[in-house]
Amino acid sequence: MKKLYLDAEEQELIESIERGEWKSVKNLKAEIKKHQEYARNTLKKDKRVNIRISTRDLEALQTRAVEDGIPYQTLMASVLHRFAAGRLKEV
Repeated sequence: MKKLYLDAEEQELIESIERGEWKSVKNLKAEIKKHQEYARNTLKKDKRVNIRISTRDLEALQTRAVEDGIPYQTLMASVLHRFAAGRLKEV
């Protein structure tokens, strides 16, 4: 079995769950529906853009997308979304 690497934040979440710090919400079905709608609205792609990037960068993005098993356009949209939301972390 492949061993998973967890970063510090993921490890803390696991430990928090194991300590019993998580509580179920009162109306789970309504909460799930509400958050599904949030996700649907967040992920809705209703605008098209064209950008020019170097061949080298495009090929690197396509390679990373293949490694992740997703279309390269999806990867690019995800990176841009995380950047716009202030959640893109430098490594």
